[in-house]
Amino acid sequence: MSIKKQYLKSKPVCKVTFRLPEEAGKSAGSACIVGEFNNWNIYATPMRKLKNGSFTVTVDLEPDREYQFRYLLDDKTWENDWEADRYVLTPYGDSENSVVVLQR
Repeated sequence: MSIKKQYLKSKPVCKVTFRLPEEAGKSAGSACIVGEFNNWNIYATPMRKLKNGSFTVTVDLEPDREYQFRYLLDDKTWENDWEADRYVLTPYGDSENSVVVLQR
């Protein structure tokens, strides 16, 4: 997995590209990124499946913030980003969320 951050000079936005590699996607048919930036809506941000089996999506996020997120595979399996900036316990206390930190 990888998270690529591109800060724009023209406006206060960071283009964040999330990539879920094939081995993490477990040959899933679909993947969505779900997090604070889309109000944890499991359908709001679908990821595009690439020919090699990995998934990717680019999201415009406000810089100088942190966002919790997870990947949802085939509407049933949650997966964290293996290269997230850090992890925090979910409010339910049964697992962790990935965190992306955006600081210029």
